[in-house]
This record gives sequence, C-alpha cells and structure tokens, in this order.
Amino acid sequence: MTINTGASATTNLDLDRFRLRSFVEELRRAGELEVREEHVDLADVASILQANPQAVWFKKVGPEDQELIGNVVGSRSRLALAFGVPASDVALEMRRRLSNKPELVELSRQEAPVQQVVLTGTEADLLKLPVHLQHGLDGAPYISATIDYTVDPQTGRRNCGMRRLMLRGPQEAGVDLIAPSDLRVMYMGASAGGERLPVAYVIGCHPIDMVSATMKEPVDELALISSLRAAPLPVVKCITNDIMVPADAEIVIEGYFDERGYVEKEGPYGEYLGYYGGVKTNPVFHVTAITSRRDALFQTVTISGNRMDYTDTSNLEALRMEMNVWSVLAGVARQPVAVYAPVAAGGSMSMRFSIRQTYPGEARSALYAVLGAVGVKNVFVVDPDIDIFDDSQMEWAFGTRFQADRDLVIATGVRLSPLDPSLHGARTGAKAGYDLTWPMEHADRWELQTPAAPTYAGKAFPSLRAALEDGPKRFEELMAATGSRDGREIVRELDEFRGRGLERDEQGRYFLKPSEW
Repeated sequence: MTINTGASATTNLDLDRFRLRSFVEELRRAGELEVREEHVDLADVASILQANPQAVWFKKVGPEDQELIGNVVGSRSRLALAFGVPASDVALEMRRRLSNKPELVELSRQEAPVQQVVLTGTEADLLKLPVHLQHGLDGAPYISATIDYTVDPQTGRRNCGMRRLMLRGPQEAGVDLIAPSDLRVMYMGASAGGERLPVAYVIGCHPIDMVSATMKEPVDELALISSLRAAPLPVVKCITNDIMVPADAEIVIEGYFDERGYVEKEGPYGEYLGYYGGVKTNPVFHVTAITSRRDALFQTVTISGNRMDYTDTSNLEALRMEMNVWSVLAGVARQPVAVYAPVAAGGSMSMRFSIRQTYPGEARSALYAVLGAVGVKNVFVVDPDIDIFDDSQMEWAFGTRFQADRDLVIATGVRLSPLDPSLHGARTGAKAGYDLTWPMEHADRWELQTPAAPTYAGKAFPSLRAALEDGPKRFEELMAATGSRDGREIVRELDEFRGRGLERDEQGRYFLKPSEW
C-alpha cells in the first residue's frame, strides 16, 4: 500500500469524483432518482422510501429544510452504475478490483472537503441532523447509513463496517455491537482494560465505500476502498482522534465507545431480514466532533419491511454473499457461469448459481461446498441454460428438474444468522441444497432440450426427395432445405411419399428407405 502526502500528491486528485452528491446526479441522469422539491416532514420520510423502487432526494426535510438522500443502493442497477458494469457482472468486477494496489493520499485539514465545517463541544449535536424514525416499533430515530472506522489498539490494523446509531441525546447514541465482528473484539478488549475505543462514523459516501464496508477481507480495510474504487483514496486525520477517514465524504461523526461495556438498552429496530430485532444491552457512543462539507448531503438507508428487494441493506448483503460464492466455486468448479443471491430474501438467505458440468457429480460437489462455506440457508444449482436472475425460469427448473428424494441435500445442526426468525431462539438450524441440474448421462437427450421458435437453419437441396436422401431431417430442416416459408406444401409432398418408403426415427426425423425407390 502506498501512502502519499504533500502538495504533489493532491495535484491531480478529483475530490468530487467519488462524493455522494456526484453519484446522486448520475442517478438523476440514469432515470433512477425521484426528486422531492417540496418540504417534507421527517415523520413522512420512511413511508416515502419504503418499497420505493427509486432513490429519493429530499431537497427540504425537517424544520431546517435540510437535504436528505435515501435508497441510493436499493437496487442492483444502481450498484452496477457505481462500478460501471452490467448488473450481472458487479460481483465479478469486485473480485477483479481486489487485486488493485491501493493508494492513500493524506490531506491536510485545509484540503479535506469533509472538514470544511468543524463542530465540537455542545455544537456537535446529533439532534441537528435530519434523522428520522424508520419503523413503527423502533426505539428511537436511527442514523442508518453509517460506516464506522476504527483502529485496533493491539495491531494498528484499520477496520470499517456498517453499524447503525440510535439517538439517545445530543452527544450520545446506542450502537448495535452484538454480532461477531472485529470491532466487537476490539471493544471488548478495550473495555476489559477500562479504556475507551475511539471511532469515527462516516455518513454520506459513494456506494463503493458502502460495499467495501460490508466485506470481510484480510487486508487494511481503509485501503480496501482504494482498491475497489480503482483510484487513489484521499484521507484525512480526524479532529479529535487519530483515525483516518475518507476526505471526500459528506459528514463525519467523531467520538468513542465508553469503557463501561454493555450497559445500556438499544433497540428494538427493524432488521435486514424484514422483522424486528429486540431490545439489547449495548455500548454507548459519545460524540466529540462533527465535521462536514459546507453543502453536506445527509444519507439514510432502507433496511426492513416486506419488500426486501428495494432495501439498501439487502442489495449490499447480496453482493457480499455472491463474492463469497464466486471464491468458493473457483476452487471446486471448472466452469462456473453465474451467481446470484435473491435480494427479496434479504440477500443472505438464498443463493443460486449455475455451472457447466465437465464431469459427473460436479454440480453436487459444488453444492456441498457452497452450503458448507457460505452462511446461506437455501442453495440452488442449475445448468447454464437457466437464467438464475429470472424467477420464472428458476421456478420452471425447480418444478421440472427436481426430485426431492434424489436432489435435496439437508445439513442439520449448523450455525445460521441469529436474526433468522424461523430459529425461534435456537442456536443452530438447518440448510438445504437443491440440485436442479440434469445428470450428465441424460443432459444430451434430445427431448430435454428447451423448445424454441424454429430458426430454419440448414443446407439447401434441389428437392424434398434430395433432402430426405441426404439423411434423416426434422420438419424444420426440410423447410430450410426447400426454402419453404409456409410448410403446408411440405406436408402434402410427404404424404405422397408415405407409400414409397417414408419413415421416421425415434426423434421424429423423416427419412426414406433406399430400397423403396
């Protein structure tokens, strides 16, 4: 990793290229954006965003008439726009970019757009931000589009993730730090020693930064953003701690988790699987500073509800899971074709993949590998002729290529997401694999081909008899052979041949017995 400082390092650095506001303008040009010019109360924001297929830019929210953007990554098409590739290729493009050498460019406070405005002390007030209540039973308004940046006190390794903040007051918030994570390990070590853990929360960033925050790669996670952007990352040191954050972000909330440990109630909250998470005991975050651009654009994400395919979190989670599956398939399948995590299932509960089998049992082996290595509950494997992004084709394959006593694989006593409501409090659950591929010994059977409209491709002959004498032909081939654009005249002539040796083989192809002519 390269770290550059000084004036020469910033000469050709575009500090607006990867800012959120710039990407929102791209969404406008792509027809992916709904703009609300009129005043909107914060109480109405959630109902406008929920189940909305578009990103929504509120120009005037709350009594302060602040700007707010939501649903930025609530679709695969918008994530694809962020990476500049077709929607089906986003995960593959991410894998490719992981090999990019990262470059960080350290800026001074004067150079960093995110520190154009600096608020400390009582002026650093969370309640002045346009934070809205997202779900009816939530414990309070939540700041949801947050990327947390920390440094491991033991190793110095930089870490980032996505964890929400529940408003508790002007300078305090609750944080969900229950799930296993590097940050949880860091905090438990710090609090056990009676120490605070410094943390910085970025609000408002390019979608690539959000994607990076969901990944679990054994690298410096700040540098990972540079690799995925395929560009140098401008960074700046926080005002009240030594944490480096992206200098082109919209807003940064600086602070710390206090040393008391898990002491305060947090929640309930609408979780990413479409149900509520209960009240938990969690750490407390304390604000020490809020910095921002002068024209900062506040961001919120959609998380729960009954249309998970329109939520930011499901789309981000699906992309992360697909990346994991591509990595697994690289080691067990010679020709993987496509991978897709249906976002309607939260992005992490179901997985589909297709492969081109090169030896018997390859699909089943890949199915076992994905079930064992990736935290998804239901996995489906199909042949390449099925479009795994098309629900109708998947249902067709499920209905016509699957036998439960032969093609269902069940694994019991395995760890699942603790947020899976079907566990009913259990610590372990079950996974299922569905093999929807044709066995290789049957895959070439003509009757298993998918019917399609005729294309009339084939060799031309001077007559129908000449075509039949050349060898067995399907009716489509006979039309092509004679140049027929109708077909009925072929039926009439075939009828004349019936008493003169016309036969059909097991595939229904027509041919003539030579001895009859």
